Amino acid sequence: MLDRTQHDHDDDADVGAPPLAPVTDAPSASDAGTARRGWSSPVELVRRAGRYLAALTFSSLTRRIVVLNLIGLFAMLAGILYLSQFRAGLIDARAQSLLVQAEIIAGAIAASATVETNAITVDPERLLDLKPGETYGPSDEILSNIDFPINPERVAPVLRRLISPTKTRARIYDRDGVLTLDSRNLYGRGDVMRFELAPPNAEKPGFAERTMIAIRTWLNRGDLPPYRELGPENGNGYQEVQQALDGRKASMVRINDRGEVIVSVSVPVQRFRAVHGALMLSTQGDDIDQMVTAERLAILKVFGIASGVMILLSLLLASTIAGPMRRLADSAERVRRRTKTRVEIPDFSSRGDEIGHLSRALRDMTGALYNRIEGIERFAADVAHELKNPLTSMRSAVETLPLARSDDSRSRLLAVIEHDVRRLDRLISDISDASRLDAELQRQDVEPVDVRRLLNTLVSVANETQHGTDVTVEVRFEGRPNDTFSVPGHDSRLGQVISNLLSNAQSFSHPGGKVRIVCRRLKSDIEIVIDDDGAGIRPGALEKIFERFYTDRPAQGFGQNSGLGLSISKQIVEAHGGRIWAENRPGPIDAEGDARIAGARFTVRLPAI
Repeated sequence: MLDRTQHDHDDDADVGAPPLAPVTDAPSASDAGTARRGWSSPVELVRRAGRYLAALTFSSLTRRIVVLNLIGLFAMLAGILYLSQFRAGLIDARAQSLLVQAEIIAGAIAASATVETNAITVDPERLLDLKPGETYGPSDEILSNIDFPINPERVAPVLRRLISPTKTRARIYDRDGVLTLDSRNLYGRGDVMRFELAPPNAEKPGFAERTMIAIRTWLNRGDLPPYRELGPENGNGYQEVQQALDGRKASMVRINDRGEVIVSVSVPVQRFRAVHGALMLSTQGDDIDQMVTAERLAILKVFGIASGVMILLSLLLASTIAGPMRRLADSAERVRRRTKTRVEIPDFSSRGDEIGHLSRALRDMTGALYNRIEGIERFAADVAHELKNPLTSMRSAVETLPLARSDDSRSRLLAVIEHDVRRLDRLISDISDASRLDAELQRQDVEPVDVRRLLNTLVSVANETQHGTDVTVEVRFEGRPNDTFSVPGHDSRLGQVISNLLSNAQSFSHPGGKVRIVCRRLKSDIEIVIDDDGAGIRPGALEKIFERFYTDRPAQGFGQNSGLGLSISKQIVEAHGGRIWAENRPGPIDAEGDARIAGARFTVRLPAI
């Protein structure tokens, strides 16, 4: 027979403890006066800020956040510098302005040319015979064949006056592509001719200069063709000059050996539709690059400010992630190494993000782990205590057996030894069952259990095997005809619970009594009530009967039960998400006006499907 015992229910650990306070350094003697005044010195503030930044800097997560954010910013900067729309627009605008300037200068050059060949003859008599509306003169076709050669002596002063205010270079080519005038070689009266000569011991550009040239070349390169200085007789080598000699305006963008952008335009010098040469205007060296460099410096300034803001925001973001993660990891490490006291996990559950969810999960897991450890320790202590009693009794009997002088004494000692052996066997079996219960319930899959069929089967078995008692068992199901009585769980373990409760009820009932089972559906739960006709449970034992190794059977000999039956039953019910409790069933009122106890009642409530 199984007795009424109680499972030692572990109280839930306090998982709502405040987070661990950060460890701060104790103030030094030099800072004592400052601390008494209630404010920190600038040196102390700088020191604290340095320690905080060092802690953030040495965090792997912080470095990753900062680096990844800066990589994206650098990629954006490189794209802006390499694909600058300002640079492209500046080059187009410069080319258009050079074309307008070249057309003006070409018109002035054409107007300054003198007629030296193919003179035009005018008949005065023909002019007198003209009628109203008639004109007299050479036709456009005749004028187009007249040669107006470019006179360098007349053009040079005009070209010098028009080019000097601008930072451009002008070259005039004749119809054969031969250089006639170059603004670099134009000097007025009083001008000193100066040529830049290389020093005697000229060296190659240094590393810094070569680096700047390489960067500028890479930024300006794109698909621009290289610029080469051609000889005076090779004007046709410039594509724009060749097109101008054919009567079309043209422009080109090139890059020189120093990585500087050169914009050049060429327009024809023509009079009366006759092309007499070509005017080529080009920018001087780093004219455009200076403006592009200024624009890029502005971009770099913005990038510097954006980088500072990005690093600050990254550090703030990392402080909200890396800091709590580090504290959680340190607490988990202390939990692993803990020996006696509990280690509290920092509480970030107020945060509505993944850090808060992780903190709650770690706190719940740690609380459950501590409860399990303490439960195992208490269970081990209880097992050692319960095993020690029969072992002590057996040891005394074995030590006394050689001293027995009569057969009757030896028989009594052997009976004690046999009794203790059976008790040890029963204890070890129940302890083994209780120890592997959690692992078995977690390992097996949950399946629907038909409570109606389970109860009918157990009642039939209990009525057939009454173990020498005359106590019958009956079951009744309450509810609507279409109600289902199914719960998710393990049928063998739930059957063990009902079997334990029926065995206890039969063993405590008087001979000829009856055990009644009522099963009903309560919305989302299935309730099973088991009543017996016994003497009930002592009021002081209602809270103890589910404890491990507790037994209260005065009518039976000591050691007949292990005291684990009800403890195992409670463990199984709670593992299924249910509850089990015991109470006394009230009976009739006695002469003194007190309600008598009609028997004990055990109630099991399980979640239904």
